[in-house]
Amino acid sequence: MPVEYLSAEQEARYGRFATEPSPGELEQFFRLDTKALGLARAKRRPATRLGWAVQWGTVRMFGTFLTEDPTAVPASVVRFVAEQLGIADERFAEYGARSQTAYEHAWEIRDEYGYRGFAAGEAELREFLAARVWSSQEGPRALFDRAVVWLVNNRVLLPGVTTLARMVAAVRQEENDRLHTALYEAVPYDLRTEMIRLLEVPEKKRVSE
Repeated sequence: MPVEYLSAEQEARYGRFATEPSPGELEQFFRLDTKALGLARAKRRPATRLGWAVQWGTVRMFGTFLTEDPTAVPASVVRFVAEQLGIADERFAEYGARSQTAYEHAWEIRDEYGYRGFAAGEAELREFLAARVWSSQEGPRALFDRAVVWLVNNRVLLPGVTTLARMVAAVRQEENDRLHTALYEAVPYDLRTEMIRLLEVPEKKRVSE
């Protein structure tokens, strides 16, 4: 199945802010705990303190870091984090002045909080998706969304959207093939023959039985 099965909305919100976070999402993902406050406040400049904290919340919410464009964050997120740190939110615009800083913060957060690369968690994700195929009738879009949630909850960093979409489609096809084979082999030969005959269109008729 081609990766085009994803909706435009799924692609738009993959690993980025497609809409303004709700108040509940701000509390859930961007409320700094004691450890995060300490690590953020250890940075020298206000902009880097604020940027570090935003990166911390972003990976918790989306499973990825905004290293390519670290300031592509809604103003409501910046204000929410800035208030906790006692920093003017306009200082956030300075965060992208040195591109390497965002990467250094991402590496630190990854190590401090135990995030793994996609390759390290791929086998576990495949097992999870295979079990979903066998126990549900979910289509590829629903499975893709479940894969994203699994990655975020298990602290596995998101791969490119095409990589994940192709993997989900491949696992679904493989497991459906196994499921169909198991069902086919479980049916006695005589019954299987009778069922196949039901698909034949009788003479002078337009549909099968």
